[in-house]
Amino acid sequence: MALAQLGLFLALATPMFVGFAIKVQDVAPGHEVAALGLVSTAGAIAAFVANPVFGRISDRTTGRFGRRRPWLMAGVSGLALSLLVIALTNSLAVLVAAWFVGQASANAALAAHVATVAEQVPTFQRGRVAGLLGVVQNVAIMGAAYVGRFFNDHPLALFMVPAVVALALMLLFAVVLPDRPLPRRPVSDAEGGGGLRTLLQTFWVSPRQHPDFALVWASRFLIVLGSYLFTTFRLLYLQDQFGMSVTRATAVMATGVLVYTIALMVSAQIAGLLSDRLKRRKVFVFTAAMVFGIGLLLLVEADSVGMFYLAEVVCGLGYGIYMGVDLALVIDVLPRPDDAAKDLGVFNIANAAPQSVAPALGAALIGLSGSDSYTLLLTTAAVACALGALAIIPVKKAG
Repeated sequence: MALAQLGLFLALATPMFVGFAIKVQDVAPGHEVAALGLVSTAGAIAAFVANPVFGRISDRTTGRFGRRRPWLMAGVSGLALSLLVIALTNSLAVLVAAWFVGQASANAALAAHVATVAEQVPTFQRGRVAGLLGVVQNVAIMGAAYVGRFFNDHPLALFMVPAVVALALMLLFAVVLPDRPLPRRPVSDAEGGGGLRTLLQTFWVSPRQHPDFALVWASRFLIVLGSYLFTTFRLLYLQDQFGMSVTRATAVMATGVLVYTIALMVSAQIAGLLSDRLKRRKVFVFTAAMVFGIGLLLLVEADSVGMFYLAEVVCGLGYGIYMGVDLALVIDVLPRPDDAAKDLGVFNIANAAPQSVAPALGAALIGLSGSDSYTLLLTTAAVACALGALAIIPVKKAG
């Protein structure tokens, strides 16, 4: 499960955090920030729609290969083909369209993959498993930084090496996954009424009936928004703030992501273990969001590469604590076990929607403060994290 997560997120993170920042400088010279925002927004919209839709379809798949396995492989295959098109194109329009398809495909796989956590992992181990998945997700981001460092002059390798790794590791998971076929569709289908009503219910969980789910959703949205406001523009931040070339900036970013990931690995595993033992989730999420926000504020004052690395360590500690317990908290407050993938897909909108908002919002904030200043961007990101911490306080169903 962890290896599959590693492969999938390596293939997603390499374009998002490195590949597109390099690619747009070739396909849209002079308009890099706007082009990066356009590509990222298109992909995030695809993720927004695809994750709950494919989650519902996966919940109701009755074929002999199981509910999750077909979508794991179809999704990662579609992502790999999209990355091939991205590597070869010189057109911004094709780049946008290919990433839309790639994100839709990846989220078909992601919806099925996250559902296996709810189905395969017992409650008393969810904190540790969530921590492990959080670690490998960020190891994938670190790997993406190093892929960018070593292949920034080789577009085909930059996009296809992660794609091949994702295909291999997801295939391994699909082979060993004990994914029993579903003999018939869930009874909840009869309640949906079919047609437009069922489609709309795919994207909706009533906040009035399930307030804890809504609060956790809001907290995730705000914290992820704060994260993506920085990570989307991390490479351009280094180039603009420190006057670095692409080669130098990718090298510094790779080291920054390395120290970030080391800090995250330690804090995620400790937080997951403590969360399981103490049977508490909320206090860890609150602390994580506040620490991550402090790290973002340190980036505002960063005037050297060393200060940038220190801020990355603080951000890594905060986000590691968050990744160590967040998925366990989400599963604890799921409304309907039979609709695990669909409801997790709805929850994943809190991941996808900030990805669509962050590029456009970030570009606007950078424009307001000047193309060489990221103060307003980073301050807004820190405020979002603080609000995400406050949103978790009223949750009642989890400790």
